[in-house]
Amino acid sequence: MARRAAARAHGPSQRQLRVGELVREALSEALVRGNVHDPVLVEANITITEVKVSADLRNATAFVVPLHGRREEALLVALARAAPHLRAEVNRRVRLKYSPALHFELDHSFDEAERIDALLRAAARNDEAAGE
Repeated sequence: MARRAAARAHGPSQRQLRVGELVREALSEALVRGNVHDPVLVEANITITEVKVSADLRNATAFVVPLHGRREEALLVALARAAPHLRAEVNRRVRLKYSPALHFELDHSFDEAERIDALLRAAARNDEAAGE
């Protein structure tokens, strides 16, 4: 039991990372080729930034960013509706014992990085102004 807890503390395994990347590529390809017939998804330009897979490889969370940040909530609802179809597409492209259940979340990491960058630039300007 303690060994499992210690393993989780170190982050995802190589297998989880590899499967996550394969699932990300399969999802991206399915969306680009237009294999999804939902009108919201057909219109949307979506970037899948990362896919995190659970330790048992049965669940996958895909982090998405809509281009221009449009209709984020509608996009998540459409992706949830299309999840069974996308799961079948992933199953066709990636050979796994179990096809992971797909969940979708918005990726706010770019917004957070932008905010931190702005804070660092403001601090640098303040340091320059104080040094004069």
